[in-house]
Formats: sequence, structure tokens, C-alpha cells
Amino acid sequence: MKLNRIVVLGSLNMDLVIAAPRMPVMGETIFGKGFMTSPGGKGANQAVAASRLGGEVAMIGCVGDDLFGRELVENLRANLVAAENVRMLKEVPTGVAVITVVNGDNCIILDSGANHSVKPQDITPMESLIKSADILLLQLEIPLETVEKAVEIAVRNGVKVILNPAPALNLPVELLKRVDVLTPNESECEYITGVECGTVEAAGKAAECLLEKGIKQVAVTMGAKGVVYNAGKRIVHKGVPMVKAIDTTAAGDSFSGALAVALSNDKDMDEAIEFANTVATLTVTKKGAQNSLPYLKDVRAWLMDQR
Repeated sequence: MKLNRIVVLGSLNMDLVIAAPRMPVMGETIFGKGFMTSPGGKGANQAVAASRLGGEVAMIGCVGDDLFGRELVENLRANLVAAENVRMLKEVPTGVAVITVVNGDNCIILDSGANHSVKPQDITPMESLIKSADILLLQLEIPLETVEKAVEIAVRNGVKVILNPAPALNLPVELLKRVDVLTPNESECEYITGVECGTVEAAGKAAECLLEKGIKQVAVTMGAKGVVYNAGKRIVHKGVPMVKAIDTTAAGDSFSGALAVALSNDKDMDEAIEFANTVATLTVTKKGAQNSLPYLKDVRAWLMDQR
């Protein structure tokens, strides 16, 4: 697999994770276990995922000039992600996500911190970096106007845009028309389209709705139900291998990162989805965000075992 440049613009958070037997009700204290800190943030997760899968990755974002911020930048470098364009700010703290894991699924409370300091004017000097890329990969844990500015630069320079629309926001149609690949999960897809996405058939209708808005490719991730995507105008459903889910944190991020790597290596959408499905499947079998992201050798070994 050749190396191609993927530029990720997005969030960096420190995840504070604890497992619990159930979600507490308001005012209740319950016992959890297995507390850990784990480098996270959707942007950083996707950058590390792509790098571990063989991509040449550069990250753009902001952290605080604090213990968590320094740890996050060092972690990017340890994972061979170029971090020269991650700014450390003294006036704001690093973003933090508090994650409770129950039976392999999770809920998250997020304090964006420095991620809200990634402004459109910060992106203009990054045009040469974005121009050098094959793919610009983005999410929505930074200001929407910053995402729009980066997409404008990418489109002007012929760079493919992959947008993971999480957390869900009302997105301008003009932005959606500029996106090459949109990767919502079923709840995000429902929020954007207003179409219920609880079944594969319903997700297919929602995908068609998004295609009508001018997006070239849509991949709706549905956890254990697989992925609904379009191959040209044809809507396709591809299942995922059945595994015991330990923690779904970063599953969607690993999917988007893997998709970026596959598409940057000129794989068609069917091949790219197959690869991304495998990566996301391996991700849910381990705890944590970036701690759970597989390396390319892990993916290859797992695929060999399935034969």
C-alpha cells in the first residue's frame, strides 16, 4: 500500500473513561470500574486510525498548553502523525470527553475547550498543506465556519473531502454539495435528513435523500447492522462480521480514517467499505478510543484468520 497524504482538521480531546453496569439516573451515584484516560477527540482519532493503517497523515487543530494538551501532541507524534499544525494555547484548556461505557456501548459528555479556538482565519495559512493532500478529512467538533473554510480550500484545489458529520448539526446545503463522501451514523443521518434510520431499508431512503442534496457518496454506519452506502446511484447494504463488542468508542472514527486511507489508494467504494468495516469491527473489540485502533498488520492478520 503506497503512502498518500491525508490532512485531518478536527478535535483533540483527552477521554476520561469509566465502565458501569448501567446508566445512573439523575441524582444517583453508582459504582463503576476500569477508569482510564485515553487520547481522543474525533479528529485525532481519525488521524491516528489513518496513520496506523499506512496513511501519511497531518493534523490541524488546537489544544491547551497543559498536561493533557502536551500528552495529546506527543501521542500524535508517537503514532507518526505530523503535528506541527496543532497549536498549543495558553488561554484555554484542552478539550475533555467524559465517557461512560455500559455493555459495550457508550454515552459522552464533551467540554470542547481549545477545539472551539480553531477559527477560519487559522485555516487560510494552511492552504498549501491542504493543497498537497489527496484527502481532507473533517468532523464537527470544531466550529462549523472553520469546516466550511477548509472545504472551500479543498474544493478549489481539487482535494477530495470526507466529512464525518458528528456531532450532528444542521448543515448548509452548499456545504453538503461540496462533500465527496459523507459518513454519518444512523442517528446523525436521521438528524440531517429527518428520515428515520432504524432499519437498513430506512437508512437507504435517507441515503437517497442525501444524494439528492448533491453529495457524491454516502456511507451510513449502523453498528452491528452494517453500512448502507451508494455505488453510483445504486444503494447497497454491507454487513459487518459478528464480534463481541467491548467498547464502541472510536468505531465510527476508525471507519472514517480507514475509508480515507482506502480511497487515497484508489480503491473503489466497495473495497473501501469492506476495509473500513473490518477496521471498525476490530476497534470495538478493545477498550478506549485510540487505544483500540488497529494497525494495518492487525487487519491483515485478522483477514487471514477469516479465510
